Amino acid sequence: MKLIKYLLESRFWALCIKEVNQILRNKQLLFLLLFPPTIQLLIFGFALNADVQNLKLGIVDYANTYESRELVAALTENQIFIPHNYSLSQEEIAQQVRLGQITAGLVIPPRFNRDLAQNKTAEVQIFIDGVDANTAGIASGYAAQIINQYSRSLDENPAPPLVQAQSVFFYNPGLLSSWFLVPGVLGTVITLTSTLVSSTTLVREKDSGTLEQLLMTPADAWEILLAKIAPLFVLLMGDIILALSVARIVFRVPLQGSLLLFLALGGLYLFVGIGVGLMLATLAKNQQQVVLTSFFINLPLIQLSGAIAPIESMPVFFQYLSLLNPLRHFVAISRGILLKGVGIDILFPHVLALFTFVVVLLTVSVNRFRSQLS
Repeated sequence: MKLIKYLLESRFWALCIKEVNQILRNKQLLFLLLFPPTIQLLIFGFALNADVQNLKLGIVDYANTYESRELVAALTENQIFIPHNYSLSQEEIAQQVRLGQITAGLVIPPRFNRDLAQNKTAEVQIFIDGVDANTAGIASGYAAQIINQYSRSLDENPAPPLVQAQSVFFYNPGLLSSWFLVPGVLGTVITLTSTLVSSTTLVREKDSGTLEQLLMTPADAWEILLAKIAPLFVLLMGDIILALSVARIVFRVPLQGSLLLFLALGGLYLFVGIGVGLMLATLAKNQQQVVLTSFFINLPLIQLSGAIAPIESMPVFFQYLSLLNPLRHFVAISRGILLKGVGIDILFPHVLALFTFVVVLLTVSVNRFRSQLS
């Protein structure tokens, strides 16, 4: 009780109350804290979808038989390929692929039904737009798999396979891409919000001269700085809870692990974002410079974090470089807790890395801030 009474009567508490009142009067800051994180999470969660669906398929059916129509039905029944139009020649199909009117084209030759009747291999040709290499590779794999299944269905006495694999998917049995992307996007949103809010708040006070007025008070430099960090930390923790609620309610992302552990490590990562924001505030002279510099720093952090693209697909040099990225470690922590339900014993290397980033960033930025106050 004495400690609480001492805290309530301290200069630090008075500074915190001043900061809270100032934040509540700043409608722009409240808007920045509430709406952009939610909108960004919704947009990224829905728009960043690795699933390949609704690919426009052009069809040239020279055979025009029951078997050829069954092949077309097999390709289009699962909504991966959508029949866009039927053409009269494969040159027309190739032209449509070149113009971007369709993504893939299927050409069934006139001998298709005759080859099947004679137990010969019936060949079909598939044109795929290869500009988007990822989509083209996945579409080619889907087409080959569907055609192989159709081919086996034509055999009345199929021979059992000598080797048959049975795949079991852990942690994401439905193979929902949103379960992979949303925890990464959650870390991305927290990074952008924490760095921008903390840096713009301090720079605004430097511009308005409020910091110089605070220096005239008996408060020490550390009390001034800590009083600015504490309310921001509480508000940003609310952002984490809000983003996690959107992930659970809208995208049905599970929470297999401990909620308290996730919030604790999320709070640890907030200090990384606040440290980056403080560093930006000491480097920039006005809010415009803060915003431009933050994008210069945040974009590489996002691209090397594994939030959107797997780290394993990056060149080896960038895989090692990403170890110096705090967002990479928080994304691993988010996916580990939300999807796998792992604990601190498994996540300890990532937690240790985040703690190191917090100590280094806050030490450097606080020292620079105190030197500027002096």
